[in-house]
Amino acid sequence: MYENKKILILGAAKSGIAVAKLLANKNNDIILTDLNELNKDVENELNDLGVKIVVTKNQINLIDSSLDLVIKNPAIMSTSPLIKRCEELNLRVENEIEVAYHFLPDNIKIIGVTGSNGKTTTTTIIYNMLKCLGKSVVMGGNIGTPLTDLLPNIKSGDILLLEISDHQLCDIHDFKTDISVLTNICPTHLAYHCTYEHYKMTKKKIFNKHTYSDLAIINYENSDAIDVSGDILSKKVYFSSNGNTSCKAYLLDDGIYLNNELVLQKEDIKLQGVHNYENIMAALLVVENFGLDIDKIKMFLKTFGGVEHRLEFVRNYNGVDFYNDSKSTNPTATITALKTFDKPIHLILGGLNRNQDFHELDEFMKNVKYIYAIGEVTDIVYDYACSMNIPCFKGKTLENAMEFLKKNISDGEVVLLSPASSSQDQYPHFENRGNEFKNIVEKF
Repeated sequence: MYENKKILILGAAKSGIAVAKLLANKNNDIILTDLNELNKDVENELNDLGVKIVVTKNQINLIDSSLDLVIKNPAIMSTSPLIKRCEELNLRVENEIEVAYHFLPDNIKIIGVTGSNGKTTTTTIIYNMLKCLGKSVVMGGNIGTPLTDLLPNIKSGDILLLEISDHQLCDIHDFKTDISVLTNICPTHLAYHCTYEHYKMTKKKIFNKHTYSDLAIINYENSDAIDVSGDILSKKVYFSSNGNTSCKAYLLDDGIYLNNELVLQKEDIKLQGVHNYENIMAALLVVENFGLDIDKIKMFLKTFGGVEHRLEFVRNYNGVDFYNDSKSTNPTATITALKTFDKPIHLILGGLNRNQDFHELDEFMKNVKYIYAIGEVTDIVYDYACSMNIPCFKGKTLENAMEFLKKNISDGEVVLLSPASSSQDQYPHFENRGNEFKNIVEKF
């Protein structure tokens, strides 16, 4: 399928480079194109493999009917002129995950996790639970390592666990999982998808090629997740954070129930917040298919403090708890954070202007004592704070906000970086924003 072909790879990020290396030794004519120069060592390695590298702003000129296949970086929008040109020429467009799928060994179980929020934490919890149970599991995808780079480590009988973003779901064809988790769906990445409906239908692709022998794990309390999965062929099981006892897993009072039996008390879990209990329930529904030893699971959950930049506890300083939730790049994610605390909150809010509606936070702001506005939307956040009668400081930068905040906090309060905004007005990635926050807090 991937031999003796003329292939154009659009984008030289991690996934593009990985798939170029994979296909280079199969008598393919490969062109890898990017807008920017590659690292010289990487460029030399690819050249030695026979990959032709073209750095150009006019990538559309490389797309013609002589191509057998186009492999695109997930960041390239489906509405891009590049993809429109591929459609005009009836060229097959795939992504790195789709290609790598065809090189997987037989007899493996594939678990895919997606959702607007919670997918990284859920994936990480599943991985650690499976490791606790002594299972041979390989983790990658959107969580850090392209599937192509994982191929040498995957053997027959393994469990393959993938976090899969909406961008990665756009260009799959044959790829399928045995177990798919949909944590939730809410409006985000709309600039990429153009409409919320397109975004929802893209998320639905996590159930691609499913039959009743495949398992779908779905958040019962998320109406959009329920709607898009209504007609899928999978065997569907649900988790509920609202005590719905008809679900296979549910949160009721102070405990998590599985198959109507209490399996975990909240006191057995280090992670805080209903959203994390949802992540844990989703993980339990996955792991029970591989043999559940609840004592080992409890030992893990008593010490697992979460994933970096996702409601990550940083430190206590003079009685104030600092939390880094830089991954909260939309209001829905920030709502999740706000619901976690019942103490006075100093909320750092703002970033890139993507027309996010901060009024989605209204009913969850009761514990917010002070807002610190940062980023491109500083004035919008300030106006929002005024409309809510909450004091606000126009920090514009995180450094300025933290300098003022330090003089404004008291024992027993919480400082929460949960911006409800992308970081890309001031930082390359949300991780950079979170790391700056942590560095500042550690120097207090």
